[in-house]
Amino acid sequence: MALSIAEIESNIQEAFSNFNQESFIYDFLLSYGTPKATIASLKAGRTNLSKVDGEILWKKKMFFKIEQKVDLHGTISEMKETSGRSKDSPRFLIVTDFKHWLSVDTLTGDTLDCDFEDLKKHFDFYLPFAGIEKAQYLAENPADVKAAEKMAKLYDQINTDNEFETEEDIHQLNVFLSRLLFCFFAEDTGIFDDKIFTNSIISNTKTDASDVEEFVRDLFQILNLPDEVRPTDRVYLHKFPYVNGGLFREQFIIPQLSVKSRNLIIECGNLDWSEINPDIFGSMIQAVVTTDKRGGLGMHYTSVPNIMKVINPLFLDDLHEELKNATGNEKQLRQLLDRLSKIKIFDPACGSGNFLIIAYKELRLLENEILNQIAVLKGSKGSGTLDLGSEFSSIISLNQFFGIEIDDFAHEIARLSLWLAEHQMNQLFHKEFGYTKPALPLQDSGSIVGGNACRLDWEQVCPKSPNDEIYIFGNPPFLGARKQSEEQKQDMEYVFRNSELNFNSLDYILIWFYKASIYIKGMNNSVYSFVSTNSICQGEQVGLFWPFIFKNRLEINFAYSAFPWGNNAKKNAVVAVIIVSIKNVLLETKKKIFSKNNIKIVNNIGPYLTENSNLIIEKRSKPFLIDDRLVYGNQAIDNGFLELDVEGKRQLLLECPNAIKFIRRLYGGNDYINKIERYCLWIDEENSEEALKIPFIYDRVQKVLEFRKNGGQVAKSLINIPFRFRYVHESTTDFIILPKVTSVNRKYLPISIVEKDSIALQTLQVIYNLNESLYSILSSCIHMLWVKAVAGGMKTDIVYSNQLCFNSYPFPKITKAKEQELEDCAYQILEVRERYPEKTLAQLYDPEKMPEDLKEAHRKNDLVVESCYREKPFTSDEERLEYLFKLYEKMTKTEK
Repeated sequence: MALSIAEIESNIQEAFSNFNQESFIYDFLLSYGTPKATIASLKAGRTNLSKVDGEILWKKKMFFKIEQKVDLHGTISEMKETSGRSKDSPRFLIVTDFKHWLSVDTLTGDTLDCDFEDLKKHFDFYLPFAGIEKAQYLAENPADVKAAEKMAKLYDQINTDNEFETEEDIHQLNVFLSRLLFCFFAEDTGIFDDKIFTNSIISNTKTDASDVEEFVRDLFQILNLPDEVRPTDRVYLHKFPYVNGGLFREQFIIPQLSVKSRNLIIECGNLDWSEINPDIFGSMIQAVVTTDKRGGLGMHYTSVPNIMKVINPLFLDDLHEELKNATGNEKQLRQLLDRLSKIKIFDPACGSGNFLIIAYKELRLLENEILNQIAVLKGSKGSGTLDLGSEFSSIISLNQFFGIEIDDFAHEIARLSLWLAEHQMNQLFHKEFGYTKPALPLQDSGSIVGGNACRLDWEQVCPKSPNDEIYIFGNPPFLGARKQSEEQKQDMEYVFRNSELNFNSLDYILIWFYKASIYIKGMNNSVYSFVSTNSICQGEQVGLFWPFIFKNRLEINFAYSAFPWGNNAKKNAVVAVIIVSIKNVLLETKKKIFSKNNIKIVNNIGPYLTENSNLIIEKRSKPFLIDDRLVYGNQAIDNGFLELDVEGKRQLLLECPNAIKFIRRLYGGNDYINKIERYCLWIDEENSEEALKIPFIYDRVQKVLEFRKNGGQVAKSLINIPFRFRYVHESTTDFIILPKVTSVNRKYLPISIVEKDSIALQTLQVIYNLNESLYSILSSCIHMLWVKAVAGGMKTDIVYSNQLCFNSYPFPKITKAKEQELEDCAYQILEVRERYPEKTLAQLYDPEKMPEDLKEAHRKNDLVVESCYREKPFTSDEERLEYLFKLYEKMTKTEK
């Protein structure tokens, strides 16, 4: 099991406390979870490629030297030069005399130069030994992890000592925990005197914990009272300052606290809470009370880079551009400050506040830049800290930030995290300008409302007027139309009850898009942007929802095409998401499409997130491609009794060899892609009498009859033909089959041609008249791009629709010569696939494992297919899609 960062840090401390010069490097490696067998092999010299005493050359991993009485910097330079020529190319170069420590990470180019005793402070440099890269570590701050782990233990202990039955009980526990968190943070960051809270628990409560509840209750009451109204009978608590701000305003019952709880509170207090990062801390603490997320504390929050993808193009980029234009002009700089003071930020699915906190901190940092420029213009910016008095105080208030969160604890933590972020930014402000507002008493932390955003009136939470500049953003819950709970279905009905939208087929997240659209309608300074699964810009969702957007004179402001959403931590669940921003058409902005590392400024962004008009792909009853139809395979409605596995087929033929005439090869979606051999009984009315004389077949047919008698209306309608499938679709030629559902990760559809006597189930789609050139077209990358853009989704899979994907696919008329080229490519793909009889289609079309010669066959096929559209090669997938949409629009107009 991989070690957590907190465990690694603890191991490093132990390695130093038991320091032995000869064994230190091995103890050091063990601290990161290196297997003992690996260490033993290095010690024995079996895997140490260096034969020089005091050196370890561990292939691909580490080159370690002990040097005495030489310049370590010269040694590390030689090691860099040597390793650069080495085929073993170790990741880390290390040289030490155990007074000083030098190291280079050859992969990233990072260097470490420190006193040996300080190495334990820099243990994160070597986290790749534990499989954790630097980006992961930055997202998983050890201080946050340790604090969350301690709080998890305290939470569990309080739950053991108490019975929380009602929602009010749970709410009071949540408030209690958030107040403890504030006290821990306050005593380590200068809000309170250093360690005043923890030391008071130690000195003013009994070790048997009999008076801890009373002490905490009295303290929380004192923290809510100004000095002049505090009671005279609890003077020992008067050393605590007045907090207010609503955090301690309400009086709640303190949970029963045992000896273990008291000890855990003290342990929590002994941590250094000044290192806590409020950007992500709230999410981690939320995981404390969500036990199914405990396994990866710190591995589930939204990463800061992903949050920046939302807020940078939404408003920060524009503000930074305005600052650039105002440089050197005090009047314009002050106008920008005034603008900052009036902006409203609203997250109607705020969770524990990540998005709001990042937005708050970014605005404060921008404000610092503006004030620095003003100070320079006023001649006040010199060496050292500025001390310009209250003129240089922050004009950005938490009252500009608004949120809604349905989870009670997350709601409390969001409010607390915003306070913590404000204090940290005030400390930074004081360091920069020599003045800041007092930390206490706390001011209100904006309007963070606990409740269901689907049911609440957003204007009550974040009041608006026509000229307000309001930015709405967030990461609402992802749920498809078929995955909603009963309560969520009621939310859908509540929100859409008076609209014209067919909400029964809409994704749950579209509630937020709908309510935000209503909110900003007619407001030319207000924009919203949400993270969403890409399903809202695919398949039937487009036709169901997007006409509402365009009808209300709204349009897409910017968009990110699908990318992985999550942080960089190991085992973090990652989903493919898009980011879509909506604005009023009268608001002039540069419309941008973000794709990987590219940004494209366009005139319009369509609902499929491509540069084109707002056209919506409609279901078609006939295809552009050919006269033949793509149809579903056969539906049995037999409870599996007409189907045979390999053993079933063998038993039947042992009983009656002539029964071979009633057996057909059967293909379904799963067995087709995974090469599972299946068969079925295929009996028609003319030979049913002969077939039923065979006991094996008769028994199977009787079971089908019983199943259909007890089934639904359709099943009962088939009781007169229990020996056959519901539909009977056969082919006179070999035919094309393709899966109804396929992985979104595949670059190509795994399509096959099967023998004419085969039977396809309804989990496959079929073209019964063989057309090799059509096989080539459907096997192309450009066709898969179309499918991903317009198809509906199922989890991380694509549902291939005959009316949306196949019939609507735009393809031009081509010459016979070009048809022949396509056919040749089709046979080349099939020929290469036959070289791998041991592999399944799932393996062959795994993007990570696809054989090189199959990739090459498909690459050549792609070139031929795309040459049917135009001579000039496409340069990107975005360009391919834009071309297809324009061609679709042209072809449909020509038809009409």
